[in-house]
Amino acid sequence: MALRRLFPEPDVEVLAKLELMNPGGSMKDRSARHIVESGLRDGTLTPGCTIVESSSGNFGVALAMAARIHDLRFVCVVDSKTTRANRVLLRHLGAEVDLVDVTDDPGTTGADTTTTDATSADAPSADVPSADGGPLGSRLRRVREILDERPDAVWINQYANERNWQAFYHGTGAELAHQLPGPPTVLFGPVSTTGSLLGCSRKLRERFPSLRVTAVDAAGSVIFGGTPGRRDIPGIGSSRVPELCAPDEVDDVVHVTDADAALACRELVAAEGIFAGGSSGSVVAAVRRRLAELPRPCRIVAILPDRGDRYLDLVYDDDWLAEAIARG
Repeated sequence: MALRRLFPEPDVEVLAKLELMNPGGSMKDRSARHIVESGLRDGTLTPGCTIVESSSGNFGVALAMAARIHDLRFVCVVDSKTTRANRVLLRHLGAEVDLVDVTDDPGTTGADTTTTDATSADAPSADVPSADGGPLGSRLRRVREILDERPDAVWINQYANERNWQAFYHGTGAELAHQLPGPPTVLFGPVSTTGSLLGCSRKLRERFPSLRVTAVDAAGSVIFGGTPGRRDIPGIGSSRVPELCAPDEVDDVVHVTDADAALACRELVAAEGIFAGGSSGSVVAAVRRRLAELPRPCRIVAILPDRGDRYLDLVYDDDWLAEAIARG
């Protein structure tokens, strides 16, 4: 979809890939389905087994859908920042929601990621620190405990799972390569595990080798060496560097605050009628910030990964927004 009302500048075309239209409300539907179905085909997942994952929201919902369809049990480890809407939805989809309400001390180790994941025996593994005092390390330690408690449990491990980026290489990236009316100048995409951005960019660069790739990260995320800090919008950024991350494949990184993401969400719905979530707002804000620096003419591809209905208590809440703006 061309965002002509939001970006009416001459010689600029901003094309939005509306991944928020997926059945589960986010682009995570693609990776969850691909990982689960590939695992069932090659035997790394077995019928009736228990899958386990740490998720702040959208990937958990997508996995719950995939588990429900394929008659798998699913334990989703969440934290206190996971929205109430996501927790309710997870339970309605049949997931067991395991709430971790303990934050880490800065610099503590997240988890032993040497545990076998669901789909990739040669996935890289390492002990990765949780750098910002956030709850991710606690969630991952809880995953480790569940694996010890349940012999049939398999950790999906989205941060290291090669099938994460492959889902977008064969899915979103392949669709864009077919759908684009001409060569794109730059791709803007949000990052958390980095799987979606890498999968899309790897596919697109096969056809358009001059494509530039801009990663949209959250202010307070450490994925690309940012300063750790508070982040309230789930689904974008991370307090650890994902094993999948390949910085040499990224040309530019834009860090977006919670407030700027929320303001961009409101601008998007007012101008284009697109009711999008916080990660989508971050992408719009990043495009706005970099627009003046881009060559003319330019064709921008913006991946909008999430719907807005699960962010009513965050980016669409006036009191929350006022606090986020005051925080800076």
